[in-house]
Amino acid sequence: MSDATGTGDATSSGEGVAVNETERLIASDKVEGTPVYNRAGEHIGSVYTVMIDKYSGQVAYAVLGFGGFLGLGERYHPLPWKALDYDPKLGGYAVDVSREQLERAPSYASDETPWGNPGYGRSVYDYYGMTYPYMGI
Repeated sequence: MSDATGTGDATSSGEGVAVNETERLIASDKVEGTPVYNRAGEHIGSVYTVMIDKYSGQVAYAVLGFGGFLGLGERYHPLPWKALDYDPKLGGYAVDVSREQLERAPSYASDETPWGNPGYGRSVYDYYGMTYPYMGI
């Protein structure tokens, strides 16, 4: 099978799945752990995971891991995906959010499951002043 990306990794036997990023595409596992900075260049967190809309196939949220120490007390802060801009100079994503705004933003702990509440996603978009794209949910 050919490597459609032109830059993908394959196993030493020539088999495997292309996983390297291209100019415009990146594998989800490479997004996880990517640093996130505010516009002043201050590191405010890292992408813990991404949430993908099952029906549209679009990334809906980047969930930032923020706070805590050695994984204890860490909180997860979803940001609408459209709030992030990739900045190659930073080697990460830039957002128009201060550390203080992120600390006050909707968040959850590892033992909480807010996504079951239909209003939770709307509260995230509302907090960041963005239009909630999933009408009827």
